[in-house]
Amino acid sequence: MPFIKLTKIERKRIIVLITCLLMAIGAWLFLALNNKYVYTAKTVLVYKNFPQKRAFHALQSDTVDLQVEGTGWQLLFARLRVKPQSISISLEKLNNRNFILFSEQLFNVNRQLETSQKIISVRPDTLYFDFSERTVKRVPVKLVSNFTFLNQFGISNDIEIVPEYVTLSGPEQELEKIKEWPTDTLALKNIQTSVGARVAMAQNKLKNVSIFPNSAEVKVPVDEFTEKTIELPLTIINNKEYYNVKLYPKKIKVTFQVSLSKYQQIDENFIDAVVDLSEWRNLNHNQLRVKIARFPDYCKLVKIAPAKIDFIIEK
Repeated sequence: MPFIKLTKIERKRIIVLITCLLMAIGAWLFLALNNKYVYTAKTVLVYKNFPQKRAFHALQSDTVDLQVEGTGWQLLFARLRVKPQSISISLEKLNNRNFILFSEQLFNVNRQLETSQKIISVRPDTLYFDFSERTVKRVPVKLVSNFTFLNQFGISNDIEIVPEYVTLSGPEQELEKIKEWPTDTLALKNIQTSVGARVAMAQNKLKNVSIFPNSAEVKVPVDEFTEKTIELPLTIINNKEYYNVKLYPKKIKVTFQVSLSKYQQIDENFIDAVVDLSEWRNLNHNQLRVKIARFPDYCKLVKIAPAKIDFIIEK
C-alpha cells in the first residue's frame, strides 16, 4: 500500500490543525470543569450535643447522601476522595422532640465543607430517634491482658486498676446487659519488673450508651519467684458419722513458687490441706486424695507429696 507523501508545508498545516484542535478541546474542558454542578457524596454522621436526660437510639443508618454543589473539578475527583468523610450533627433539638431536620443545620454543616462546596440538601432530610429514660450504672473494669515474663518472674500481687469502676449512662434495658467493661488489650513482653501503663477502655459500639472515664491506670506488680516447701497437717472433711480415722502420714509436704518479697510471709497458716472421707464411703477408695482447700493468691502450686494417703477407720 503506497504511503501518502506530504510536502513540508502540508505537514506543518496538519500539525497546526491538530494543535488548534487539542487547544480547543482543552479550553472547552477547562470552561466545562469550572462550571457548577450538583453531585452526590456519601458521608458518615458524627453526633454531638447529646440530650442530657434522654437515651436515644437512631432508627436509620448513620450514612447519608449529600447533594453537593461544586465545580466540575470537584465532581471529577469526588469519586477518588469524598470531602467531608464525616459531618457533625447537633442533637440538641432532641431534648424536646424525637427527630432532627438537616434543613435546620445546613448552615453549620456547610461550614465543615471546603469553601467552594455547598450542600444543597441531604437525603434523608429527617433523622428519627427512639427514646427511653436515661439511667446511670457503675460496672467493674475488666483488664484484658497478654503478658509474657522472663524465667522465674511473674505477677506477685493483685493488679491495681484505677479507677476500678466505670460509669455508664444510657437506656435501662441496655445497661442491664452490661456486667463489666473490658479494656483494650494490654500487651507486655519479657516482663521482669513492676509495670505501670495507661490503657484505653474497649471501643463503645453502643451509640446510645456513654462511658466515663475512657481510660484507666494499670499497675502490674512483678517479682522474681522461687520454690518453697512447707509441711502441713491434714484435715478430714465429710466425716458425718464421726468415725475415728487415722491417717498415714498425718502431714504432707507442699511445694510451691512464691515471690521473693513474700517468701518469709507465706507459711502453713496460709494453706489448708484436706482429705474427703466421702471418697471411701461413696466410692470405696482405699486411699484418699489430698486436696488444697485454701491457697495464697499469686503463689504457684508445684507438687504435693504424697498426693494420696492411707487411712484406717475404727468404728
